[in-house]
Amino acid sequence: MNRTKEPQTWLQRVENLHPYETLLYLGMFGSGLIFLFLAVAFISSGINQLEGLNHKIPVAFLISTFMLILSGYTATKMRLHYQEENIPKLEGSLRNTFFLGVTFTILQFAGWKELTDMGINFTGLPSGSFLYLLSGIHIFHLLGAMIFALILLVQLRKTQEDGIRKLILVTNPFEKMRIRLFTVYWHFMDAIWLILFFLFILSF
Repeated sequence: MNRTKEPQTWLQRVENLHPYETLLYLGMFGSGLIFLFLAVAFISSGINQLEGLNHKIPVAFLISTFMLILSGYTATKMRLHYQEENIPKLEGSLRNTFFLGVTFTILQFAGWKELTDMGINFTGLPSGSFLYLLSGIHIFHLLGAMIFALILLVQLRKTQEDGIRKLILVTNPFEKMRIRLFTVYWHFMDAIWLILFFLFILSF
């Protein structure tokens, strides 16, 4: 007689999470709270202080937003290539995601330069200060994912040179979880930036 599997409660699902999953989700929750509090402070400080100063949002911020959206697509492709057991394409998608993240970071610095040229400094108007603070904290969080991506790239390169490692990679649930958690965190950072970018647009 077949027994139907009883649905787990929310607490049971949390208890069954791998420690890495628990740490990541807790970290995302904590980071989300930090960005939420800072965003509320940004709005409360007078989000429209930059209006009427004939300023436009930095072009580098616009381009970097496109880069990050594109990196979200390449991160999604990673999971598809893993399911297909196509390690070369998996490595290619991860490499593209990493370099798009690097490009995004460089463009953020270019955006800060544009802000400075406009006369919007870190120590100036509160709204201007929050532009630097929020984007800077976002870069800090994204750097963690980029470092992990670099480690994964090295491991995937070694995997392609060793058939046994490749077999372990495509059959080990732990490896599947690592790739899934990376993509989840990357999409989380994408979503955070899109929200921040929308607030930045409102401030100009």
